[in-house]
Amino acid sequence: MTGKSLEVLATGPADPARPHDEAPAPATGVQETLALLLADVAQVDEVPLDSHFFDDLGADSLVMAHFCARVRKCPDLPSVSMRDVYRHPTVRGLAAALAQSAPAPDAPAPAVRPPAPAAEPLGRPRYVLCGVLQAASFVGYACLVAFVSAAGYHWIAAGTHLLDAYLRSVIFGAMTLLVICALPVLVKWLLIGRWKPRRISVWSLAYVRFWLVKTLVRSNPMVLFAGSPLFVLYLKALGARIGRGVTILSRNVPVCTDLLAVGDGTVIRKDALISCYRAHDGAIETGPVALGRDVVVSEATVLDIDTSMGDQAQLGHASSLHAGQAVPDGGHWHGSPAQPGGADFLAVEPARCGAVRRAVHSVMLLLTALLVYVPLAVGCLDVLLSRAPELTTVLDPGSAALGEWVFYADLLAFTAVVFFGGVPLTLVMLATVPRLLSLLVKPGRVYPLYGFHHAVHRASFLLTNRRFMTRLLGDSSCIVHYLRGIGYDLSRLEQTGSNFGTVVKHESPSASAVGSGTMVADGLSIMNADYSSTSFRLAPTSIGARNFLGNRIAYPSRGRTGDNCLLATKVMVPVDGPLRENTGLLGSPCFEIPRSVLRDSTFDGLKSGAELHSGLRAKNRHNAVTMALFLTTGWLYFFCVTVLYAGAADLYAQWGMVALALANVLLLPFSVLYYVLVERAVSAVHRPEPLFCSIYDIRFWRRERYWKVPSETYLRIFNGTPFKNVVWRMLGVRIGSRVFDDGCSLTERPMAAIGDGCTLAAGSVVQCHSQEDGTFKSDRSTIGSRCTLGVGAFVHYGVTVGDGALLEADSFLMKGETVPAHARWAGNPARPAGPEQGASGGGL
Repeated sequence: MTGKSLEVLATGPADPARPHDEAPAPATGVQETLALLLADVAQVDEVPLDSHFFDDLGADSLVMAHFCARVRKCPDLPSVSMRDVYRHPTVRGLAAALAQSAPAPDAPAPAVRPPAPAAEPLGRPRYVLCGVLQAASFVGYACLVAFVSAAGYHWIAAGTHLLDAYLRSVIFGAMTLLVICALPVLVKWLLIGRWKPRRISVWSLAYVRFWLVKTLVRSNPMVLFAGSPLFVLYLKALGARIGRGVTILSRNVPVCTDLLAVGDGTVIRKDALISCYRAHDGAIETGPVALGRDVVVSEATVLDIDTSMGDQAQLGHASSLHAGQAVPDGGHWHGSPAQPGGADFLAVEPARCGAVRRAVHSVMLLLTALLVYVPLAVGCLDVLLSRAPELTTVLDPGSAALGEWVFYADLLAFTAVVFFGGVPLTLVMLATVPRLLSLLVKPGRVYPLYGFHHAVHRASFLLTNRRFMTRLLGDSSCIVHYLRGIGYDLSRLEQTGSNFGTVVKHESPSASAVGSGTMVADGLSIMNADYSSTSFRLAPTSIGARNFLGNRIAYPSRGRTGDNCLLATKVMVPVDGPLRENTGLLGSPCFEIPRSVLRDSTFDGLKSGAELHSGLRAKNRHNAVTMALFLTTGWLYFFCVTVLYAGAADLYAQWGMVALALANVLLLPFSVLYYVLVERAVSAVHRPEPLFCSIYDIRFWRRERYWKVPSETYLRIFNGTPFKNVVWRMLGVRIGSRVFDDGCSLTERPMAAIGDGCTLAAGSVVQCHSQEDGTFKSDRSTIGSRCTLGVGAFVHYGVTVGDGALLEADSFLMKGETVPAHARWAGNPARPAGPEQGASGGGL
């Protein structure tokens, strides 16, 4: 570097109009070192001390993440996080802030924890034995279902007329529902008894018991009653201590229920994650979660073990409590990890909602299920076979043998009519029924829970949140028309071909509005209904114009953002303070960042005029083929499953219940093989790879096809089993041995590398891409050996996590970050944290 450059680095830019005595102070050693490191990372000749990182130097968050990693490698410099960079975007300001927060010279460095002692070595035999026992449990359950189904079918088929068959369906369905709902409760009390704080080594026999109870508890049909008093009764039967008037809207069922205590009048909103256990460093740690009276737990929150909230305490949306945190009585906390804040997250007044109303609502739900849904589920086949002769030729075992081509031709035609005919019928229903229902619930008016208006609102919510439809139409121009059809106000939205991703949720579509020029990535949840434990109110929610929303954002009805905002992934949208416009927001609690940087404007020329028209037209053609492939693969899967069970019916006369049991057992491995082959076929020619391109680039359209066509639903069945690692390898993940995956999501499988012995907690994500406005970016991410990703942790692209590192619950590790070996990071965005807290007691 030239002498002139070094002088500028040392003093900052000269201002000839400024008197000599106002010249900037000479650079300190820290300032000069920071400037030299940044110049090297940003590949520029010089970095003036007062130049803005983003506005003047044109750096972006990826460059600054690499800069932070370089700084952390220098033992004579204080640690720097991305939050520090955004809050102090000049070398001089950053050095001054670091000097004020630097620890005393003799203080231990908080960023690195000692290597965790190795868990009790169980060895490969225990690992294999665990998988064998889990597979045996699945086979046993499949055989049990086959036996019950066969017995019920014979009894229902013996009905002499339609009414008799219906009554038999009701009786059999009621008994089956009672047994299925009671089974997890019975198994839990027999195998576990009462949950206590303890540590269970994964792959051990004690873990098998834990996994079996967890699987049964979370697959129970009672989960469908979340938000009703029946769900609360289910948790009480499992041992939870829950007071009167509690409303739980989240479908994430607590597992270690004896460790959950909830006081009177508390409300837990949608997508809150309270499990009373966590996967941590090769073990399952259980611990208590205590919520006082009249507590508010907002949407998209995570409560780790050993946490508590006092009476009338509140936790804001997109926030978390880490192990050992306690919110005092009346405290309003937000952020990840949570900290005191002033906002009120209870936005609706209470209403009269007593025990009688809750009891009547529960009885009506049960009657609806028993008299409508259950008979349809268990008696429909018998009614079709005995009352519709024209379908008998398709499904009756005596009409065609398995070896005859007519058998398969009839099934092919039948499944095509049902599958492809169901899509337009569903669209027509979604475009009409929710609009009629919206006339009955007025925005701004407070209604009590569990009454007529609440039933109408829930019906609209369940009808319009159709994952199949948003997956089919998302990431294409069609999603705008679909959302507008079900009630969204998108009258001024500009078509980009990627206005919304494949996951869009809401409370009420008629109360949702999105402004012109706004684009939304996957995972948006519009919180346009406010809840208390006794009431709800629809609140019109509008997202401003020219916004970009990243992944996994819960947008509240009182969101204080206006036009031209960038809302980063997992950001906590503010509900108080000034209206934010022409800026970016990052983190929880959020802080301002640049709306955009020079790198993101690379493809701005493709966003308007003839280039936009041409690119959009080509993208629509490519997306149309992608949607056709999605429907075709879905139909072929439906056809194959129908053939499987029609074949079982054909063999039933010879093999009896064994034929149906075999079909139940074969369904899962067939599903895995089918969708692995689909994913391999989609990515055979164009494997996911690092990209920096426009959304109107065919490479991006191929990535959208990779996300959409293969299914991922079947992966959940393997959570917590050794088979999850086998499936990941089949899908191209470079994964080590004996990785414990309790429910991690990998969006680009071939671009993720995971080392030996890692622990991936429930709800964690490794996402190797990002989209900002019209620019798409992706890169590989590497997780070292024996790392732990906490519950709900989110790892972005271009990330390297060193061996033995820990990423705490609900943390967001930003793109390009490098986590040192054996470090503990926490927060949104994640940064070096202090020693671990809240260690659970006991051992096993």
